[in-house]
Amino acid sequence: MPSTTDRPDGSEDPFAVAEALQSVVRDTEETPIDRDRADTPSESAAPESAASATDPGGAEPANRDTVVVDNEMLGRRDTVRLPHQRRPGEPVRRAPMAVAAGFATLWAALLSYLPIAVVIGLARTLEDSGGLGAAAHAGLAAWLLGHGLPVGTSIGPLAVTPLLLTLLVIWRLNRAGLHVTRAIGARRSGSTATALGVAGAVGLPYALVGALAAVATDGRGTQVSAGLAAVHFFVLGAAGALIGSLRGTDAVSVLARRMPPVLRHGIRAGLVAAFLILGAGAVAGGLSVALGGGQAAEMIAAYQTGVAGQAGITLISIGYAVNAAIWAAAYLLGPGFALGAGSAVSITEVSVGPLPMLPLVAGLPDGPMGATGTALLLLPVIAGGVAGWLLTQRLRHGRGGARRTGRRGGATVDDPPWSLLIGAGVLAGPVAGVVLGLMARLSGGSLGAGKLSEIGPDPLRVALIAAIVAGVSVVAGGAAARVFGSRSS
Repeated sequence: MPSTTDRPDGSEDPFAVAEALQSVVRDTEETPIDRDRADTPSESAAPESAASATDPGGAEPANRDTVVVDNEMLGRRDTVRLPHQRRPGEPVRRAPMAVAAGFATLWAALLSYLPIAVVIGLARTLEDSGGLGAAAHAGLAAWLLGHGLPVGTSIGPLAVTPLLLTLLVIWRLNRAGLHVTRAIGARRSGSTATALGVAGAVGLPYALVGALAAVATDGRGTQVSAGLAAVHFFVLGAAGALIGSLRGTDAVSVLARRMPPVLRHGIRAGLVAAFLILGAGAVAGGLSVALGGGQAAEMIAAYQTGVAGQAGITLISIGYAVNAAIWAAAYLLGPGFALGAGSAVSITEVSVGPLPMLPLVAGLPDGPMGATGTALLLLPVIAGGVAGWLLTQRLRHGRGGARRTGRRGGATVDDPPWSLLIGAGVLAGPVAGVVLGLMARLSGGSLGAGKLSEIGPDPLRVALIAAIVAGVSVVAGGAAARVFGSRSS
């Protein structure tokens, strides 16, 4: 029988006790006792037993330490309770939708409001211009403005939504919809009805939060309609939560599989084209502001408000960075945008009046661009062509491709049929036009009742031109990718 592990006499090390117990059990299992032969050992086994009891040098039998198990000591050891695992067939515990939606909605509202209140409160504290109450009130006004709600002031309504703040709100509502979907046990259920129910369950309490915030904000210096706030918050809350619930239930994939292939790929290509054109506008606008960095610094220094006030002006400009990207995309498409009543900023015309002293204004062109403007008009076309190339690649390598087998590097390549490619490309144009037109509508508004009462691009013109440019360029890019891809295969 193998010997147990040697331990010092009187050892109470719990690890030693455990190892000794394991050794005893293992030895017992490996060396079963033959009760019939235990009392009368055979003669042939005697010399072998005697030899094993002594070492090769003829020494005395080896002494073995005995490990004493202290049951009282083991009883005082801390125990770990393992978590209960759900047995097969045991019902899953699910949270009521109303409770899950209420908690997730309040948490989303808090996480989107606190950063604004903290930034405004810090700026006011550094400038000694108000306490926590004033900072909370100003934060609520900015938060409501981020939901697209007009805020009345002494100079008129402020109705230009800072879309970067709106994206923060939508992101938190998206997470709320996803968390509620998981809490009620509808994850990956593929149910569109459940996704819509979650969106409504989040939108209703969010509308109540908006109405209460409007009541708290409405007063001297700021006028806000509680009824209008409830409508805005419900629409934005339901839309943001619907994005998360559709993702959580996987209803998007279910709906996509039920669509005709030309519709599915056309919508996808249109969205890609719209966001690529918007990205081109963001790059062009950012470069323009960077080139006018000296003028932007002078505008910030013109505010005699100290470091905190200048940081606040910079944060306001950052909040409207998404708006500026949309205006730059409209500029690249041709319609341009307005910065006041009767003004126009486009490639062929620049006529503006007095402008607010914001760093974003430093990126405005000084006049018509001429030949350079003609080159800039190619950027949306290139963006649409890239979307068409991506469409062909998806149809060729994805599940929706037709079967025309070729060889490229030993891998099978599928070329899409012309009907599917051209149909999806033509449909991508209106999709991109609707998306960019809606963005143009959301990015504009008014800054008071004076000369800045009209700000932003014309949504209808942007939608129409974007649909034409995106449709033609997507078809051209997709066709070029198919032709040259087939020749090189």
